[in-house]
Amino acid sequence: MKLGQWMGLLALIASCYILWQIRQALLLLFAAVVLATALNRLARYLQKFGLKRSIAVLLSVSFLILIFVGLFLIIVPPFTQQFQQLTQRAPQGIERLNQWIDQFEGRFSGQFGQRLPNLDVNDIMQQLQPLFNQLVGGAGAFVGNTLGVILSFLLVIVLTLMTLAEPLSYRKAFIQLFPSFYRRRVDGILDECEIALGRWVIGALISMSVIAFLSLIGLSVLQVPLPLAHAVVAGFLNLIPNIGPTLSVIPPMTIALLDSPLKSGFVFILYFLIQQFESNVLTPYVMAQQVSLLPAVTLIAQVFFATFFGFLGLLLALPLTVVAQVWIREALIKDILNQWSASPKTLAAIDYAIHEEQDSIGVTASLPEKYLPEQKPDIPAPAENEDPDNQ
Repeated sequence: MKLGQWMGLLALIASCYILWQIRQALLLLFAAVVLATALNRLARYLQKFGLKRSIAVLLSVSFLILIFVGLFLIIVPPFTQQFQQLTQRAPQGIERLNQWIDQFEGRFSGQFGQRLPNLDVNDIMQQLQPLFNQLVGGAGAFVGNTLGVILSFLLVIVLTLMTLAEPLSYRKAFIQLFPSFYRRRVDGILDECEIALGRWVIGALISMSVIAFLSLIGLSVLQVPLPLAHAVVAGFLNLIPNIGPTLSVIPPMTIALLDSPLKSGFVFILYFLIQQFESNVLTPYVMAQQVSLLPAVTLIAQVFFATFFGFLGLLLALPLTVVAQVWIREALIKDILNQWSASPKTLAAIDYAIHEEQDSIGVTASLPEKYLPEQKPDIPAPAENEDPDNQ
């Protein structure tokens, strides 16, 4: 290799290393781009009613702020109150469990040689004391992580507002990173990415709304406390396929357990049925209308991004997959692989290898005509003493 090639290879390795070190910042930037794309789509919709761009953007941002404030008021205060009630009613639940144990012993006392142990609240508190100490010791780390999450969230909001204010300037700056002959093509690929992300946002909102509505109805019928808060959490966690619905069932089951274990079991059955409906009916239909992602590809993408990028990668796995799908289809398949043609000698070698393989197994066939080079018909040349006009 020449010196210039070695320098290029070292520059490529250094660039990959730097990108890997700042991968979390790049994910936050991508989250801001996704959010800005959704708000920009809403702003363009509002502009159809004759509003100016600035007013439409302001209304879109105000709508986003109202959503965040509403989610906070719906979820945080009621869950805090329920957690306090949970800690207060935990001893009552233990006493009720002791009563069930006594009833069980009374019915089946002849079938057991020894009594089942009762649960003492004081003993349980003593056994849980080391756990409480660990929790208190890790409070500092928890507060630090919480502050980190808040700062990351604020950074995403700021980047979203900056991107939404001048989207064309950032778009042109990104296009300048590519060679001049490919910039027009990159501009078209970015349009495809914007359309795909917009469709994914619409599909995700539809799925979230349906899951939240079904959860609200089911929890209201079962008379579980805070049905609206649980329904909102279930709809929001539906953004994380396969994992989010599993996490969303924990809060309502825990709160329903305070009333009755049977009610907690009904909550589990309710969420299981909703999850089956979402996985087998709702998501395939909605995403087929919006973006075409195979279920296996979705699961593999979640595992990949969660392994290398953590929880933020898991949260952004689907939009990252949507964008990657567009770039692979447009840049790799259409612009490289579909334009990659082999020479006639290479095709002849392939045809010869196929014939050899087929002859060894007793099959005779030829290479399909679409893979063979186009051959021009042979036109006989006119004789030397013959006038071509008289032929």
